[in-house]
Amino acid sequence: MTALLRYQTGLLLRSQRWLAPLLLYAAFLAVGVDAGEPVLGALGLAAAALLPVTAWSVRICVTQEPSAARNAVAAAAGRGRAHLAALVTGTALPALVGTVAALAVTATGDRRGVTAPAAVTTGLLAVLACALTGAAVGALASRPFVRAPGWSVAALVLGSLLALVTTGSPAKHAMTALITGARTATADPPWLACGGAVLLAAVCAVLACGATARLE
Repeated sequence: MTALLRYQTGLLLRSQRWLAPLLLYAAFLAVGVDAGEPVLGALGLAAAALLPVTAWSVRICVTQEPSAARNAVAAAAGRGRAHLAALVTGTALPALVGTVAALAVTATGDRRGVTAPAAVTTGLLAVLACALTGAAVGALASRPFVRAPGWSVAALVLGSLLALVTTGSPAKHAMTALITGARTATADPPWLACGGAVLLAAVCAVLACGATARLE
């Protein structure tokens, strides 16, 4: 798996296709988050914006290989494992960027009533919950489930929106915890939302890898 992850990461970095989603994320933070604003609210915005960015990144990774290269990798390592490596790679880069963003927001935000360790813990858990929920959306909105590029993008946008507003979504739960905390100046780390996101992402990855092995 390590070799597959290195291969997928190399493809992603050389293609420079990662620039578009991460520049979009940077632009959202520049417009939506101001230094000195309440830290929990700012962390909520930083985490929420990561969901569609991660979904987009996952779609990039699972579609970036030419067909001949994908078939060669599948023959050597198995289609399921190759697809899993693409899913993990597409999730890891946005999650890393989101972690850096959460630390920067905590350092520059107004932490009155909230300790730095509590803010960091809450922000990082929210980032992880949103990144993993976005990864689940990306896994379901791209190959092998949705092959046509237009329909895939539409499913990506709709799925990201629903994941942010639907009751029961781990991302929505994490956002609710941060919004409530911002109003009361109380950090409530969204452990449950993070655990739910881990489970959701794992289930979607298993479904996607299994479908890839059967359908491609």
